[in-house]
Amino acid sequence: MKILILFFSILISNFASAQTKYILALSKADRKMVVLNYNTLEIIAKIPVGEDPHEVITSDDGSVAYVANTVNGTAHEINVIDLKTFKPIKNIDTRPLYGSHGLAYVKDKLWFTAQGSKAVGRYDIKEDKLEWSMGTGQNITHLLYVTPDAEHFYTTNVESGTVSIFDHVLLQPTMPPTGVLPPNAKPRWDWIQTLVNVGKGAEGFDVSLDGKELWTARPDGHIVIVNLEKREVKADIDAKVLGLHRLKFTPDGKYVCIVSVKTGELLFYDSKTRKEIKRINAGQGAAMLMDKEKNRLFMSCTPNNSVSVIDLNTMEVIKKLDIGGRPDGLTVAELK
Repeated sequence: MKILILFFSILISNFASAQTKYILALSKADRKMVVLNYNTLEIIAKIPVGEDPHEVITSDDGSVAYVANTVNGTAHEINVIDLKTFKPIKNIDTRPLYGSHGLAYVKDKLWFTAQGSKAVGRYDIKEDKLEWSMGTGQNITHLLYVTPDAEHFYTTNVESGTVSIFDHVLLQPTMPPTGVLPPNAKPRWDWIQTLVNVGKGAEGFDVSLDGKELWTARPDGHIVIVNLEKREVKADIDAKVLGLHRLKFTPDGKYVCIVSVKTGELLFYDSKTRKEIKRINAGQGAAMLMDKEKNRLFMSCTPNNSVSVIDLNTMEVIKKLDIGGRPDGLTVAELK
């Protein structure tokens, strides 16, 4: 009897897990967000989204998905989708910011790049309003990383060839020419931007687990490592592979996976020695998703109309998924 109870408990637990954890993938051609069973990778649902879906992220509890639409920097909507019912809830109007792309969800705030407006915006989910924005002054502010404490954020600015490092700092009052501060002068919190030149075309990037390094890649085959403490380029590696596009640290932080959207080569670099350890042909990759639980990499191969699944233990492709035309943004959704 005890064995039967244990068996059914495990069965129920696995069933519940299968029902509450998903892989989400965007099809730009079909204008759909595709929901995949986390374990079997079978398609569960296809949900309509906007005209040009690029990136997707979920709320902390995994119950809501947000999809950014770009339309070459002219769109002004982020789709909001209920992951309990698999139905659209509403669209967030990002105006006066245009061309949402990179997304981050931190402390009930939805952060997004607005590449058509050369800016980053922050939407307050609870108050249901755009509460803040900050210009970068850079061309095609594209992808975004926000630190867990929301005190720093980083963007790649593709056409300007820079990485923006923003720090939330307490500034002291500026001394006027008279040399006497006015009675109401007080310190104020503001965002200070530091620009690091990484070369034109740098787009995909990721931050090391210790938060000290930012790796990015350029289509001319160069991998650039930025020291986030010193705010300067630490290393420039010529991988000699054209079309380098996106990259991600593996869940354990030991390796960096860098893909070429031109050749379909996927490079594995040791994050400490900065040496290439393996190279495979995995497809002309764009968006990348690291799945920590199963130690696998999902990669949208947009030109190939497929999503590659790579086993990070063997560093080999184990499956290719058809989720619709021109796949792009990927994320894991786990309902809590």
